[in-house]
Amino acid sequence: MDDLLATLKAAAETTRLRLLALCAHGELTVTELTQILGQSQPRVSRHLKLLCDAGLLDRFREGTFAFYRLAERGVSAELARVLVDAIPSDDPTLTLDLERLEAIKRARSESAASYFRENAARWHEIRSLHVPEREVEEALLRLLPADGVGELLDIGTGTGRMLEVLGPRAQRAVGVDQSREMLAIARTKLEEAGLRHCHVRQADMYQLPFPSGSFDAAVVHQVLHFAESPADLLAEAARVLKPGGLLLAVDFAPHQLESLRAEHAHRRLGFTDEEVAAWCHLAGLDCGPVVHLPGAPLTVSIWPATRVAKTTPATPSTILSSSGAQP
Repeated sequence: MDDLLATLKAAAETTRLRLLALCAHGELTVTELTQILGQSQPRVSRHLKLLCDAGLLDRFREGTFAFYRLAERGVSAELARVLVDAIPSDDPTLTLDLERLEAIKRARSESAASYFRENAARWHEIRSLHVPEREVEEALLRLLPADGVGELLDIGTGTGRMLEVLGPRAQRAVGVDQSREMLAIARTKLEEAGLRHCHVRQADMYQLPFPSGSFDAAVVHQVLHFAESPADLLAEAARVLKPGGLLLAVDFAPHQLESLRAEHAHRRLGFTDEEVAAWCHLAGLDCGPVVHLPGAPLTVSIWPATRVAKTTPATPSTILSSSGAQP
């Protein structure tokens, strides 16, 4: 009862209740919340700290930025949703806050769209060389359990397309990427799609910020060819999968398009089924039947694999030396 009273006390203040309501509508920075509330940053930061300490908000860093959103787990998280739902929808203060929030989202969307327009050519150029993305996405959906998964991770999420496609099949989905610009686009797309259970984080794909055995499924879509060490990436993906968890790795079969290396920063010109299978085996994964989707001239391969129960994945150095592969 003492914990409950402490949590209620943390929320029992006008500004903090407004913050809860705003953070229920998406991931927001201190700067954005300051703009909406019209209060000083130190004051807003102090209120946010109290809410985080009470377990009502989640805080996560992305470079020099910190984002806040309504807590997702625990008793305090459930109470946070109850409190937000109890605020009258016609409350004038809340109405004004949400109008200002929408203005910030529009500005964010316009900025993301501008960035994507400037960089979209590289994606469209590559996509024209292989099978249509729709076919790849439909194949991935067929490989996911028909009744969905609990926790889904998209490694190298980019603009969040895999979260848009596979997110509806998951109870909760997280996408990670190093590019802040890409994540800005992904956030906008997820908000527009209404996928509030899907989130993105800035993170190193070789050192994922999640405990071992956290996810039921993981996707690595068109990321391996950029990786310094694809073997290490698959090993890290295996680490965060639960026993029996599903990995879906998507990339190109071997090809000779050197222009992709010179002009689009591809480090590898595709992968054989044998080398991917070797990496998966040493990472503690059982490989399933490979799906090949021929294009002109690039073929897209999908390598499904399942996390073996009670096994210790090999270290990255072991994987590289055993497979004989070079990054």
